[in-house]
Amino acid sequence: MVDRPQIFSDPDDMAARIFERMDGTVRLALPLGLGKPVTLVNALTRAALDDASLDLSIFTALTLMRPDPSSDLERRFLEPAMDRLFGAYPALLYADLIKSGELPENIRVSEFFFQAGEWLGVDYAQRNYIAANYTHARDVLIAQRPNVLSQLMPRQGDEISLSCNTDISADLFDMRSDGALDFMAVGEVNNRLPFLDGTAVLDIGEFEMLLEPPHEFELFSAVRRPVSPRNHAIALHVSRLIEDGGTLQIGIGAIGDAVAHALRLRDRAALNPVWDSAPFPLTGEAVAPFKTGLYAVTEMLVGGLVALLDEGILRREVDGAAIHAGFFVDARAMYERLRDMPEERRGKIHMMPVSFTNALYGDEASKRAARIEARFVNGAMQVSLLGDAMSDSAKPGQVVSGVGGQFNFFEQAFALEGGRAVLTLPATREAGGEVTSNIVWQVPVTTVPRHMRDIVVTEYGAADLRGQTDEAVIARLLAIADSRFQPQLLAEAKRAGKIAQSYRIPEAHRNNLPETLRDWLGPFTELLPSFPLGTDFNEIEQLLLPALSRLKAASGSKRQLAGLIAASVTARPHPREAEAMERMGFAPKPHVSESLDARALRGALRRSD
Repeated sequence: MVDRPQIFSDPDDMAARIFERMDGTVRLALPLGLGKPVTLVNALTRAALDDASLDLSIFTALTLMRPDPSSDLERRFLEPAMDRLFGAYPALLYADLIKSGELPENIRVSEFFFQAGEWLGVDYAQRNYIAANYTHARDVLIAQRPNVLSQLMPRQGDEISLSCNTDISADLFDMRSDGALDFMAVGEVNNRLPFLDGTAVLDIGEFEMLLEPPHEFELFSAVRRPVSPRNHAIALHVSRLIEDGGTLQIGIGAIGDAVAHALRLRDRAALNPVWDSAPFPLTGEAVAPFKTGLYAVTEMLVGGLVALLDEGILRREVDGAAIHAGFFVDARAMYERLRDMPEERRGKIHMMPVSFTNALYGDEASKRAARIEARFVNGAMQVSLLGDAMSDSAKPGQVVSGVGGQFNFFEQAFALEGGRAVLTLPATREAGGEVTSNIVWQVPVTTVPRHMRDIVVTEYGAADLRGQTDEAVIARLLAIADSRFQPQLLAEAKRAGKIAQSYRIPEAHRNNLPETLRDWLGPFTELLPSFPLGTDFNEIEQLLLPALSRLKAASGSKRQLAGLIAASVTARPHPREAEAMERMGFAPKPHVSESLDARALRGALRRSD
């Protein structure tokens, strides 16, 4: 620890000084996600690019990147709104070099978690991915012998806050204080980050150098995706599993947003008419408003949890906190809410290391007493009929994201009395004009093995798998599969001898179809909006999203594309079609020389009306 850090305004000067202090070799520990000091990291990368005698190794995760449009339609939609949607967030130079294949040999980058889908097909990133549970990532990092730790953080006088990333950093500073680890800490100040108290606060003397740039960059904004009717249906099933007085963890994304919204509606006693009209069997008896309230322990602080804190649903406190979390990255609205939140309420959020949130090690008795009736809600891409889950890979060898903390929460669910791991997924997916089942006979890659199967939820219901025989597991998963795929799945199970040849799917589960779901939730569109937590998309962009989604799903099918193009001529025009087409840079009215893309989009708009 130093009395006062050396303050820099020029990132390149600071980078040169860091390399000088480290004798030309920097092994850099960077936090995942939002906490990366982009200006400083880019300066370090430039220095190593300019001087091949310098050596830079970076260990991190979740490198945030604004989307790179992959088609003309995506470009037309995203480019005019890029800064508004994602923030004017600067690109990380090392990521650009990896994408272009120009990363030199004296710069190396390893990640243990990817921004979903961003590194598919990128050989360097796939080769240098490190598979690790979130709780083990700290030890994997330590094994790299980091000599520099750097982070983005807000400053108040002589204090700084680790803010969005106590996840691993807090433990590393404690280990350095105890003499178990040695590194130089350097940081970049950015007061757009909310200053969070408690464990996140460090004395400024913990840092040897600080970059205070003349201009602080805008934070990355993770755009909220539309919540579809089937996302809402999944959330309605999940909400019945959350016990009052219990413990909650949810993740980022449309289903997480939907779960938070369903809990708000449940607390207002607004869901009874929805449940009463359900065409699918319902499980879970937790339907009453919250009297005691919930406590959240989560690796990721998401907007849904902040909304539940605001509404007083998260109010059961543990050591003065209603939420214990390890990191956050979300939409800009959440950052603004945290900054503007009354100090007393913000003080109910305690940022902690993931060694606290994701594990029971250390002070286990207190954690067990606090984490009663825990429900850990996470997503999967596919689930096998025997209960294996695939959550982090698209196919063998290609990592979509990473295991992150998912397995950690399954471990906790099985270790805690009354704890349950709830895995959510839509029953089907559509790509290239083809619909396939997400419940399959076998998954190509296993993230959570079958011996830890617990609760699986699709839009068609919840399947409790824990402690069940293989035959019972298969029957329960078939009951929440899309009915278009139930016969084939049942036949495979019978061929394998895992279910009785005489078994038939009960009548109550034979109508698991999109149209059944649509008929159920159609009357409740005002109660179940597409953006229950708000959005940065304007009205016309919100109108375009389902049309673009429809067009993308049809892109691999000549027949479906032809149908959309035909609809641009035969179907009734959408009431706001002209505005939508102009927003995409096309003529407002159809004309003879209109491009096929424009015609297909026009048809998709008319089909979505």
